[in-house]
Amino acid sequence: MELSDFFRENPQAAIAFSGGVDSAYLLWAGVRYARRVKAYYVKTAFQPQFELEDALNLARQLGAELEVISMDVLGCDTVTANPANRCYYCKQQIFGEILQAAEKDGFSLVLDGTNASDDATDRPGMRALAELRVRSPLRECGLTKSQIREESRKAGLFTWDKPAYACLATRIPTGETITAEKLKKTEWAESFLASLGFRDFRVRLAGETAKLQLREADLPLLSQNRETIVQELKRRYQGVVLDLEVRHGI
Repeated sequence: MELSDFFRENPQAAIAFSGGVDSAYLLWAGVRYARRVKAYYVKTAFQPQFELEDALNLARQLGAELEVISMDVLGCDTVTANPANRCYYCKQQIFGEILQAAEKDGFSLVLDGTNASDDATDRPGMRALAELRVRSPLRECGLTKSQIREESRKAGLFTWDKPAYACLATRIPTGETITAEKLKKTEWAESFLASLGFRDFRVRLAGETAKLQLREADLPLLSQNRETIVQELKRRYQGVVLDLEVRHGI
């Protein structure tokens, strides 16, 4: 099945929109092929500001209707407890908000950007989507991540080469309580590294230490800026270390 066929069969849909590669391409297809689509972005403490800015910019580029929903995800104890299946509870909360907003707007179908490359066996959040009857057209149409990037490039979407991004909560070790302070510190640290030119990286929390996970290609950049990085990050962390096991991809 092609995406055009999917939207001919489902001409009205609400789209859960993160501003990332997959949901951006899904929204592009919805605007092009559906009779009516609307995007919903749920803003929580788990998303950095640049994700919201990308979502707003992409919606403007496409001329798509976008609603930003603010949600206090830190008010959910099962999420902040940070169990191994935290994503399941988080998706329940986020998509519950989207489903309510979409229903008020007259939509009976909610879509998300899960693609054919995503491993369902390793994603507890996908179980929540199935239970909530959220459909994933990119996955249903067999579109992989690499195909979506290429089609996004052809469509002129600025998100086509955007690095994959997992929410800020993933930087905190499983079982360690998630707090606003830890999330803000992580966002600050990653924004600083991004300003130096790093791409597709993570700053994970290891006690009071910042653990950097970088691409191998960015190690020369790390070497050039080592003193600056250590000096800046030690404003909020007690130490800074490099994870030598993660070099080829995050």
